[in-house]
Amino acid sequence: MAGTELQSTHDDVVAEVPSAEWGWSGEAPKFFRVMAVVAAVFLLLMQIGNHEGHVEDLYLIGFAVVLLLIVAVDAIRRRKPR
Repeated sequence: MAGTELQSTHDDVVAEVPSAEWGWSGEAPKFFRVMAVVAAVFLLLMQIGNHEGHVEDLYLIGFAVVLLLIVAVDAIRRRKPR
């Protein structure tokens, strides 16, 4: 049964977190927030076009509002002390 024991070595850590080989092993929350705002702006700009129906506009506005609400809730949660 010695072959089934887990050994704690540096190789195990690298295997669990592949990005550790590059020297970075985390998330980029600021990048995600900025990209959510950029995506929301892009969705709102997509209303400019040659379509005649306005159902598409409602979906574009709705998705943009949802993205902006997620960013706003995240900003409020980061300000509150834990």
